[in-house]
Amino acid sequence: MLKKIFLFPSLILFLLLLAACSDAKEAGTGGSERVQALGKSLRLLFNIQSHAIDPHTDTTYIAVRAGIAETLVVISDELGLQPGLADDWSSKDGRHWTFHIREGAAFHDGQPLDAEAVKLSLLRAQELNPAVRNTLSLREIHADGQLLKLVTETPNLELPSSFVHPNTAIVAPSSTDSNPVGTGPFKLADFRSGSSLKVDRNTGYWGGPVKLEHAEILFNSDANARLMAIKAGSADIVFRPPLESFAQLQSDPSLTVESRSGLRTHLLMYNMRNRHLAQEQVRRAFDHLIDRETITKDIMAGQATPAAGAFPAEAPFSPAYRPKAFSLDLAREAFREAGFTVGGGKVSDQGKPLSFRLLTYSSRAELPLIAQLVQAHAGELGIKLEIRQAENMDEYLSANDDWDLATYSLVTAPRGEASYFLNSGYLPEGALNYSHIDHPGLQAAIGTLNETVDAAERLERSRQAMAIADSETLNSFIVHPNIVVVYSGKVLGWKTTMSEYYLLTKDLDVAS
Repeated sequence: MLKKIFLFPSLILFLLLLAACSDAKEAGTGGSERVQALGKSLRLLFNIQSHAIDPHTDTTYIAVRAGIAETLVVISDELGLQPGLADDWSSKDGRHWTFHIREGAAFHDGQPLDAEAVKLSLLRAQELNPAVRNTLSLREIHADGQLLKLVTETPNLELPSSFVHPNTAIVAPSSTDSNPVGTGPFKLADFRSGSSLKVDRNTGYWGGPVKLEHAEILFNSDANARLMAIKAGSADIVFRPPLESFAQLQSDPSLTVESRSGLRTHLLMYNMRNRHLAQEQVRRAFDHLIDRETITKDIMAGQATPAAGAFPAEAPFSPAYRPKAFSLDLAREAFREAGFTVGGGKVSDQGKPLSFRLLTYSSRAELPLIAQLVQAHAGELGIKLEIRQAENMDEYLSANDDWDLATYSLVTAPRGEASYFLNSGYLPEGALNYSHIDHPGLQAAIGTLNETVDAAERLERSRQAMAIADSETLNSFIVHPNIVVVYSGKVLGWKTTMSEYYLLTKDLDVAS
């Protein structure tokens, strides 16, 4: 569903507070009584609504985040690869791979984890998800006991890192799209689309004892409601409270607030099917309308860093990004280069005003505010930006093409390298190429990267590909937001990870 935003500040503030109080009350119903009745239990409020739970297709990755399903490989906070359901892997040429599947693990239905089960799960993931199929690019899959043997179409040195992605999670043959049967520390108890997820302890977990007996994740895109819930004690952990409440939460001795750098980037996407936005000068003009410093300081309350590209500048796979400057004059000049008329500081198309539709979503509360700031700057040039809001951004972008610009947020380097974002964001069949980008030169550069085995050469190929995307302003990257989590003093064993993939773990606990 698409909603048009009407800005009546006092009314919106009243409604937000009303909704926050209502949601917090609902979230807290039976709070302490429920914990006492069910044993050790924990409630987490998450900011993204999950409408599906199948790990092979769900873009919110909730089955992995909730500890239901696991991947062959996991990523550490230092962006290193660590054993998951595969405890060892090797290849002599980057094309023929052998993965040893962990012994002693079992699915929630009791079936032992072996290479055949992994093979069937990977075949299912590739059948249901084109992005997984394109990323893995497997020619052959063979299973022999605990040995999984893979042959890729071309040498792929990054294949193990591909198995970090939650869409490659391993599920049992008995799994369905509404009931994933995984190997994780928690079993699915109940899932309500867009509302909540409940899990119970997996007493036979291969990784050792699981401390919590039950856990619940509530999906709530209202940042103010999440704030009210943690203050009222009806939530134990809140993912991404409203940033303007950061100092207030820090001053509360009963709460712990964590803010740390992550792998996420907020960006502005351009729909290349719009004849104006198909011009690089127009995209560059909009880039000049993004005041990254103000966004970082005011909208993000300092809990972010300005972004020059998809990855932080210090990342080894980042190129020397072009300087990004907020300037109305430079924006006017770029519009002039694109053939538009600039008179009296206003931009027009042969006397006709320019108008675009800007899509955003509220589960990341800062994105509508960023959209409004860009809207205001565009207005100074006489350009109308009509802001509309999507309930579920990925679903809307996948099914609709009636937008021109869109704010978006994603973890650009979930595997600690550049090829995931390059392949998913810039190839025509890429799962995140909502912009319909079709750039032959960039596609060739990505193809070369995908065929490169040497690690140092892959870094250089990554930088070359990203430099092409940067020079063409295929996206405008805004900020790298910090990961902000607040939790109550009774929560034990919580870890805020850079990848944002691992929320409910075997070590998560609450004080008795």
